Amino acid sequence: MLIHPPPAEEGVSLRAVIFANGVFNPSPLTNHWLAGSNLYIAADGGLRLCQQFNLLPDILIGDFDSLSEQEVQQMLAQGVQVRRYPARKDETDLELALQAASEQAVDEIVILGGLGARWDQTLANLLLPAHRRFRHIPVVLVDGVHEIYMLNAPPTCKRFLQGREGDTLSLIPIGGDVRGVLLSGVEYPLNNENLVFGATRGLSNVFLEQTVPLEIQEGSLLVVVLHTSNSIPGGVP
Repeated sequence: MLIHPPPAEEGVSLRAVIFANGVFNPSPLTNHWLAGSNLYIAADGGLRLCQQFNLLPDILIGDFDSLSEQEVQQMLAQGVQVRRYPARKDETDLELALQAASEQAVDEIVILGGLGARWDQTLANLLLPAHRRFRHIPVVLVDGVHEIYMLNAPPTCKRFLQGREGDTLSLIPIGGDVRGVLLSGVEYPLNNENLVFGATRGLSNVFLEQTVPLEIQEGSLLVVVLHTSNSIPGGVP
């Protein structure tokens, strides 16, 4: 039996989980991010990933080139909202799913299955959270022991990253230099410094504390947390 997500409680943040159709490596981190989620969106063939967790999506979206018509009709019969798009379109199925999530006024979006063997799609998916339509919403891509965030500023953006001593943290500027970086609780702290686009200074830092505050004043920063133990809970906004 497939299960719908629980409804959001009043005053509690609304978290959406998007199931994409890429390669996905499960770990205990997956269960952490699924716990407390209130909206499930399947992007085309991501429906099968959603079903692997015995979950029923609220929305199924895409051109459905990766699904059979029978699978789509089964979702309709179970009350899933189905949004069908033509194959010739300007957006990927994942971008359409992000648009659908943003329309629901969610506070956070988690993407599972957003990475894969096709580097063009993987790179595009990693950059989607920098899109002006989504840059105000905290987005995290989760795969195995990796959590990948995009921080966008202005306005000033701050996030508290969770891990254990010895976990790896990498900061990668996207689309230009990132200015006013504040980072503590790591082996190589930053105090209102700049990270240059194309340079590798921000790679392979190390957690010294369980909670690492990160703040930027300007730019877009790709943040990769690599947990040394897959039992570590995920980050918090």
